[in-house]
Amino acid sequence: MSGRVLFLLGATHQRTPLEVREKLALAGEAAEAMRADLRGLPGLAEFVVLNTCNRVEFYGVGAGAETVEAVERAFCTRQRFDLEEFRSFRLRLTGCEAVQHLLEVAGGLDSQMLGETEIFGQVKAAYAEAQSRGFAGPVLHRVFQKAFQAAKAVRTETAITSGQVSVASVAVELALDIYGALEPARVLLLGAGEIGEKTARAFLSRGAGRLDVASRHIERAAQLAEGLGAAALALDRAVARLGEYDIVVCCTASPVAVLHVAEVERVMEARASRPLLLVDMAMPRDVEGQVGDLPGVYLYNLDDLARIADENSRARCAEVSKARAILQARAETLWEKAQSGLAACA
Repeated sequence: MSGRVLFLLGATHQRTPLEVREKLALAGEAAEAMRADLRGLPGLAEFVVLNTCNRVEFYGVGAGAETVEAVERAFCTRQRFDLEEFRSFRLRLTGCEAVQHLLEVAGGLDSQMLGETEIFGQVKAAYAEAQSRGFAGPVLHRVFQKAFQAAKAVRTETAITSGQVSVASVAVELALDIYGALEPARVLLLGAGEIGEKTARAFLSRGAGRLDVASRHIERAAQLAEGLGAAALALDRAVARLGEYDIVVCCTASPVAVLHVAEVERVMEARASRPLLLVDMAMPRDVEGQVGDLPGVYLYNLDDLARIADENSRARCAEVSKARAILQARAETLWEKAQSGLAACA
């Protein structure tokens, strides 16, 4: 690589195990700190940070290969992660390949759950954040705007989202398999973000009789609970009352686990033969992995949910080739135009 480059650097569910992704996730204040680090990097003219449950990616325009390597070092330093180990998992693309990747991400082709639409909103939010703060310039503006158009075209021209399976719907089906009916079940939602709200609504739509919402920010919990007709409580109080619930959906933004083996073990001793379903949608994970080894506990994390969803979505796989061909043609056209923008910035 020489001269100014358009690049993508990151780690995704495709090549990176869950236990590594949670170490790389920019949780809490780390995301803001990382943006500050990038803002001060010499040679980095533009950048967008995409940080979701299944990926942390940096799209950028830099002075050359050395800038991409500087981003890589800055990220590993910020996350206290070994650089060589990161390189064994990372995805690093430039030029048209980086453009193609972004289009496939926005279009739902690179998602754990093929064709899911949540990622489109996450990509738009990441770009809007970068644009509002002056991190995204003319090159990334063109690339991201065209990516949004391409994603919409894929949804219109293919059946990639047909019969879409979401993590929320998978969680509900798991609960039905365990309990048979949701009316008697008591559901606790830990975290009041968007994914939690969608999951809560999915449970209510299938007849869940009682739903409580807990968050470190009680005001946010109360706001969400009001819209759901549920009760709100503080996160620490909810954890203390864990034994009252049959289904616990965990999706907080905590950088560390909020449910540990010892406390869940105490809860299970008091529950006799009543099972406990824990659905961990957080990244990093909210529930210690060893909790799943406890008798009577059913623990599912994001990778588990995606695996189950994949078994139910094979019909959409036939649309992947068609969708990828659409995006490849658009990526090549977009890259031809983007090169003039890179040249102008050099």
